[in-house]
Amino acid sequence: MKNNIMWLKSIVYSVYAFLYIPIIVLVLYSFNQNPYSQAWQSCTFEWYTKLLHTPELHYAFLNSFIIALYTTVIGLIIGTLFVVYCETQYVTRLLNLFYSILGIPEIVIAVALLNFFSFLHVNLGFVTLISGHVLLSLAYIIPILQTRYQSIDKKLIEAAYDLGATHTHAFLTIILPLLLPSILASGVLVFIISLDDFFIAFFCAGPSVQTLPLYIFATIRSGTTPIINALSTLLLLFSCLCIMLFFLLQKNSKKDY
Repeated sequence: MKNNIMWLKSIVYSVYAFLYIPIIVLVLYSFNQNPYSQAWQSCTFEWYTKLLHTPELHYAFLNSFIIALYTTVIGLIIGTLFVVYCETQYVTRLLNLFYSILGIPEIVIAVALLNFFSFLHVNLGFVTLISGHVLLSLAYIIPILQTRYQSIDKKLIEAAYDLGATHTHAFLTIILPLLLPSILASGVLVFIISLDDFFIAFFCAGPSVQTLPLYIFATIRSGTTPIINALSTLLLLFSCLCIMLFFLLQKNSKKDY
């Protein structure tokens, strides 16, 4: 029995090592003085400084930030209204469609969206890219908000109606404040997913829009550079902070009101 446990532990540790050792190497080489990243030379912050003087990178980051912001706002509005105002049994069954999106490979969704936009003769650009990201974001937003909305004591809403509140007033004063922690949590999660997305951006952005993942992909096709290592390290740090914020907001959303 002990041998089996030790064997399982060794497999788990090996998987973790396989996942995290490349990330550790990437972070270390972002401080490498050697521009070819083949051998360690000395520690430097030169590559992080050069990030501030790369106009193409600034343009790609601004595009990704704007797209992620629009995706988050639009996705939260649609998801919140869907969860609150679509409570019929028929519409509730549609929730399974949003759960199923998470099980479909993202590249399949991206190719399907590309075919759909081509069928409608829609020019690829910001609109198509944001539409694809919003579709993907609803698969995360709606299940999170639906879980929180179902846990709300409906007697509070009924009491508001008995006291003369309209549907809009009850939504703004009762439902929305109770959903706010889950809205913020899902918003943080969707923002970082949209910011890091590659597949939908690759197929639906078109030649006129360059996002940060597309910029990194175009750069590393000729080989990795310390600048990309530095950029990846900053993105990793930003993603970790967003995930920590997501779990903190999720923890607060589970508190009883």
